Amino acid sequence: MRAVQYSTNGGSDVLELVDKDLPTPGAGEVRVTVAAAGVNFIDTYQRSGLYAMALPSPIGIEGAGVISAVGDGVSAFAVGDRVAWASGLGSYAEEVVVSATNLVPVPDGLDLESAASLMVQGVTAHYLSSSTFPLDDTHTAVVFAAAGGVGRLLVQLAKQRGARVLACTSTEEKAEEVRRLGADEVIMYRDVDIAETVRSLTSGAGANVVYDSVGATTYLASMASLAMRGMLVLYGNASGPVPPIDPQALNKAGGIFLTRPSMVHYTRTPEELRMRTDELFSQAADGRLSLRIHKTYPLENAKQAHDDIESGTTSGKLLIVP
Repeated sequence: MRAVQYSTNGGSDVLELVDKDLPTPGAGEVRVTVAAAGVNFIDTYQRSGLYAMALPSPIGIEGAGVISAVGDGVSAFAVGDRVAWASGLGSYAEEVVVSATNLVPVPDGLDLESAASLMVQGVTAHYLSSSTFPLDDTHTAVVFAAAGGVGRLLVQLAKQRGARVLACTSTEEKAEEVRRLGADEVIMYRDVDIAETVRSLTSGAGANVVYDSVGATTYLASMASLAMRGMLVLYGNASGPVPPIDPQALNKAGGIFLTRPSMVHYTRTPEELRMRTDELFSQAADGRLSLRIHKTYPLENAKQAHDDIESGTTSGKLLIVP
């Protein structure tokens, strides 16, 4: 079978397409024929060495497909089942072995590409809006990269929960997209003083929560945009990692809270993961959640997929389709 891997850390050019033996699932595992694998920023962090991985390393953690083999002790799934996952390292491949505890079933009303597009970014948007900072109609939320993979889903889920959404994006085309998704205000964050704009839009009070996936270039503005006792949720590093923050800076900003969540913190059990995906899949299947697949790539174009996601010019989900 064909698969993408990297043997050294670096830019997208370290990705290589190789032939591998067909993997055999062990106890508690299944093998899946991959229909689509999601491209995520964490893939680029692992490839670059920001997140250390043993080398050579397979790549891609998210996908959806059809089970082709089942290991010993697996009773919840069978060959032929349509499934999706968010913790299956090596998903940029024609076949991948995944622990059965990391799988969720895909309902008949949802195509596999859509399911793959929701596993990391959809679940992230779900836990950010419902658990990290549970939004309601008393809250104002700032959402960075609002037209991106997580952002566009987060805007929709935040609006469903009644929050006022101030969406940060970078182009007029993206601004129109996030308005269509329900954003109350759009901030062209590269062109304005972010904190001053947020203060102006909130009558000086500031936002209750800022969901910041950009990182190094925006975190100070995010802190300055918060209301007293607001929360800064740093969940990505698109512009680079955030340096250490002096706790006294949180005091000066209004006794604000700071968290750096990851998906693993909010999918601690198979039941919690299934709860989140059941809600997302249901909403996607009946049209309550608008999905956008920006582009699909064959395995041999994984390098281009990484270049595209790192460029900051995409809107929606990128998928590898073997």
